[in-house]
Formats: sequence, structure tokens, C-alpha cells
Amino acid sequence: MNNLVWRNIWRFLLLVLFQLLVLNNIYLGGYVMPMLYVLFILMLPTGMKRIPLLLIAFGTGLLIDIMSNVLGFHALACTVLAMMRIWFADRILTRGEPTVVNTPSIRSVTPQYFVFYLLLMYFVFYLIFYTSELFGARGFGGVLLASICSTLVSTLLAVIYQVIFQKKKEES
Repeated sequence: MNNLVWRNIWRFLLLVLFQLLVLNNIYLGGYVMPMLYVLFILMLPTGMKRIPLLLIAFGTGLLIDIMSNVLGFHALACTVLAMMRIWFADRILTRGEPTVVNTPSIRSVTPQYFVFYLLLMYFVFYLIFYTSELFGARGFGGVLLASICSTLVSTLLAVIYQVIFQKKKEES
């Protein structure tokens, strides 16, 4: 297997284990639930085909659901996120250019575009996640507040992860 596949496997293992062992135990005031594992889906290559991307996203969400003893909320939110990623990754990260970014990161694309991409994708993820999980209990205002708070915290964690673990741009 090539280097890109191995990097994605290691990223998957690192983010999922960190999510399950550390972040699943953090739930601040009922409105902040950081989910860094979503970054794995967001960092997959932009040229990836739709069906494999959707299957990987669904499988990742299902694994988190099973390990967290949740009823499928992660699988649903991850699958919708992957679909939205297909639409928005080209428009935001490469700004419509016909290039493929093997590992979308804060160092491989323009940082402000990557942060905007993270904010938008995390907000979509949390909106779907909290709508399916909390809508009956908190109504739309509670879902919106929880989505915004969790989006901001998770985006901050994702940027910190990017700064610590991502290599600088390869010079050509």
C-alpha cells in the first residue's frame, strides 16, 4: 500500500481512539460535545470517489455508535457530512480548480479556506447529529445553540491537531 493509505489508516486509529477514550467523556453543560474523529472524514483526499467516501463515513460513524452505545446518530451525521463534503470540498478548498488535494489540511491549502471548510462541515455535522438526538427534548433553539457551541470547540481542536500533527507543504 502506498504512503497516503497508511497515513489515513494511522489518522483513523489515532482520532477514533482519542474520541472513544478521551473526548466521549467530555460533555460541557449539555451544549458542547467535541468530536475530533470527524476530521478523519474531512481530511480524506478530495478526489476520492463518492461511494467509497460514503461507505467510509458510514462505517466510521457506525463504529463510533457501536463503541459509544448510541443509536446510529453518528452514522447518520457522518454519512450526511460525507455527502456535503462532496459538494463543498471542491468549492472551498480548491476554489473550483481541477486539482486533487491528497490530504486537505491547514498546511496544504490556504489556512482561512480550510478553517471556513471546518466550520461549515462541523456545523452541518452537529446540526444533523443534534437534530436527530436532541430535537424533541430541546427544540430548535437548543439544537442550534448546541450545534454552534460544539462546532466552535471542535473546530478549535481540529486546528490545534492540524498545527501539531500536519507536515508543512511539500515544496515542488
